[in-house]
Amino acid sequence: MRVVLQRSKQASVTVDGQVTGAIDKGYVLLVGITHSDTLEDIQYVAKKIADLRIWEDEDGKMNRAIHEVGGAILSVSQFTLYADTRKGKRPSFVEAARPEQAEPLWQAFNKQLTTHGLQVETGVFGAMMDVALINDGPVTIIIESKVKS
Repeated sequence: MRVVLQRSKQASVTVDGQVTGAIDKGYVLLVGITHSDTLEDIQYVAKKIADLRIWEDEDGKMNRAIHEVGGAILSVSQFTLYADTRKGKRPSFVEAARPEQAEPLWQAFNKQLTTHGLQVETGVFGAMMDVALINDGPVTIIIESKVKS
């Protein structure tokens, strides 16, 4: 599992002219699922995101977690995070999980985030989406699930 986390001041997802999810302060999560991902990966990444201390405290140090600053999550499924560009000019997406596997895991991931007390808004799985955000910092972090042996 691979997640690109962007700390944002405001963000939204629009599909066919309709806003499907919007947050003020929080994280925009671009979420990629691969074939070998399991519920263990989902739980690991959700906890990591909930516990990350990347919000400034009164001394200006990144020392606060999202729940301490009243932030929310905007989760967007993003199979292109598993693009392989090593050969040719067109990316290969063979490492991305097929939709029938990826969608339930993405939904489980979003639900897992709520178990950590986070408000979660989403895009629409498999849809063409317009994602708008005001990046805060900018702070952008890549989180991957544990290495499989």
